[in-house]
Amino acid sequence: MPKLKPETQNARREHILDAAEQCFAQSGFHRTTMHDICKLAGVSPGALYVYFDSKEALIEGLTERDRHEFAERFAVVTDAPDFLAALRDLADFYLHPERTLKARLGIEIGLEATRNPRVGEIYARFDCEVKENFERLFRRLQAEGRIAPAMDIPTLADAVLIVADGLFWRHAMRSKPFETGALPIAFSLMEGLLNPTHPDRDASETADLKPSGALT
Repeated sequence: MPKLKPETQNARREHILDAAEQCFAQSGFHRTTMHDICKLAGVSPGALYVYFDSKEALIEGLTERDRHEFAERFAVVTDAPDFLAALRDLADFYLHPERTLKARLGIEIGLEATRNPRVGEIYARFDCEVKENFERLFRRLQAEGRIAPAMDIPTLADAVLIVADGLFWRHAMRSKPFETGALPIAFSLMEGLLNPTHPDRDASETADLKPSGALT
């Protein structure tokens, strides 16, 4: 059998991951069989096992794919001049109605991580990386004088992620989008935790308060 080109191999691998994602999200990790995934992907068991030797390996592949997606989107937040607006855009992406199935898969993986050591290790790596990304961002924003949180950075990151996880869970469990007013309130909670500052505006306001004849 001729060896497949790398791009063809990658396309087949992604196709199998798409099928696994759908099966796991709809039926759960334990009810889904490798046969179910083969059937949905339209591949033979032999072809599937070339790429993934177990359901845990499929979970690892899905998590790695999500990790790359998150890294790309979080880089936009890191580089944004208005980090709060960028955080809202990030939340809008992950809470979009079309991503409900993926959100449910995230919950399924999280639950499996509590009873399956291999999945637990995969989940913990990703969770740790997400928190570290937020900590790095918050430390930089604090050093630049753009936020003035009343708590240490690790605790701040935990608190923000607790709010984010709550939104993610509610999104996964709901059959319809959030009410219009719910998300702005949740973002206000996160903004309160971050306590953004406006050094340019504050400096301008201070200058305006100076007596006109004050020495400089």
